[in-house]
Amino acid sequence: MRALAWHGKKDVRVDTVEDPGIINPRDAVIRITSTAICGSDLHLYNGLIPTLKPGDVLGHEFMGEVVETGPDSTLKKGERVVVPFVIACGSCFHCGKQQFSACDNSNPADKADISETLYGYQMSGLFGYSHMTGGYAGGQAEYVRVPFSDVGPIVIPDGLDDDDVLFLSDILPTGWMAAENCDIEEGDTVAVWGCGPVGLFAIQSALIMGAGQVIAIDHYPHRLELAKRLGAKVINFKDVHVHEALLEMTGGIGPDAVIDAVGMESHGFALDSVYDGVKQALMLATDRPHALRDALRACRKGGRVSIPGVYGGIVDKFPIGALMQKGLTVKTGQTHVQKYLPKLLEMIGEKKIDTTFLISHHMSLEEAPEGYRLFLEEQNSTTKVVLKPEWEKQRAN
Repeated sequence: MRALAWHGKKDVRVDTVEDPGIINPRDAVIRITSTAICGSDLHLYNGLIPTLKPGDVLGHEFMGEVVETGPDSTLKKGERVVVPFVIACGSCFHCGKQQFSACDNSNPADKADISETLYGYQMSGLFGYSHMTGGYAGGQAEYVRVPFSDVGPIVIPDGLDDDDVLFLSDILPTGWMAAENCDIEEGDTVAVWGCGPVGLFAIQSALIMGAGQVIAIDHYPHRLELAKRLGAKVINFKDVHVHEALLEMTGGIGPDAVIDAVGMESHGFALDSVYDGVKQALMLATDRPHALRDALRACRKGGRVSIPGVYGGIVDKFPIGALMQKGLTVKTGQTHVQKYLPKLLEMIGEKKIDTTFLISHHMSLEEAPEGYRLFLEEQNSTTKVVLKPEWEKQRAN
């Protein structure tokens, strides 16, 4: 089959690789009909996530048709399914608490010690996201093996197109959980750093949950325009001082909750952003946390901090004093996707949530390297790239 493989920093290629098959009784094999490039994939593309190996197949946002099942899978051949990027067994201590992204059993024993060394405990398995998260082949491919297929995938009813539901695999539940972690009370002000896919879905979710005012912070005009269309007020951090603007917009109190939807590759024009870039280049720090520092400083006393943006290792100049002295509550983590799928699928079917506004590009799988370049270098106009593996076959016919 054809699949997108990592070969080094900013070097991804569509290669011919071995077809996946059933290994364990709970496995299924999915023929991919749609797969997307995620902001987290850019961390891999930029060489910031350790333990990737040349030839590793990327991609963790995908859906498709079931073509093969193990004897203990609950899926049926021919069903259309969306697959969560988190791989979870469904029966361990954490899965029992619906903390699926903390699953104890989905990261194989020979891989688990990597994240255990870094973080104190092993991570769950994730599709296409390094050997630290299990070394599973991803879904930017024609086919993919899905472990624990009786727990993860959700069957899609007729009448919903791929574009309607594809983002259930990651960014829609991630935006929803980001807003949920804010513990939003009716009328709250929520400030969101980053109007990429997760940030935009967090804005949409916060408004659904009853926020009285959502303020979006970015510097790309088109992304800020999308945030405005969703109902957010916007701040272009190139034009104004963010902290002062937030104070003015909240009567001097500050936002009740803040969301860092940027993560480890934050950009900015302040001195600390330059400092972060230098330390990262010299391998003295792994992450650039400018947006997180901004958010922690801006959040009101007694407020809530939600961090869906991905961080991978060590940050410098972390404002622990602001966190402690203001009595902030922080919630973060990889998304418990399986927990949210039934509710979000229902809301999509009822037209209460739209996801299609985000898609800027449809491309074939063979065009994936160009899709990565666009998503990295042309972020104002490239909001989401959806890859269609079948397009090459259709063109050939």
